[in-house]
Amino acid sequence: MTVYFTDQHEWVSVDGEIATVGITTHAAEQLGDVVFVELPTIGKVVSARKEAAVVESVKAASDVYTPVSGEVVEANEAVAAEPAKVNEDPEGAGWFFKVKLSNHGDLSNLMDKAAYDAFVAANG
Repeated sequence: MTVYFTDQHEWVSVDGEIATVGITTHAAEQLGDVVFVELPTIGKVVSARKEAAVVESVKAASDVYTPVSGEVVEANEAVAAEPAKVNEDPEGAGWFFKVKLSNHGDLSNLMDKAAYDAFVAANG
């Protein structure tokens, strides 16, 4: 499984044709306590770098952008029911949704972990 990151602080883990999307640990830390998550509906077609979900914390509300294009095949209802899961494990059990990839080329625009860590260090 390969994990990629965006400059909007989303991560995507790719396993074959399925991409799992969530927000990074850095994003979760910046948001603070997450109190609400709005997920996309199953069957929704999403486009890379477009809004797909919403996350709200005690500090702010933010859009979650999908790093890849495709069709939403699963939404993590556990984070909708218990938004704190996003803070507990943002790059694991706190994932938001899964997409069946329609364009593997979207992945070429993303960062690996080392590049993302450098991006965060340079941009605060």
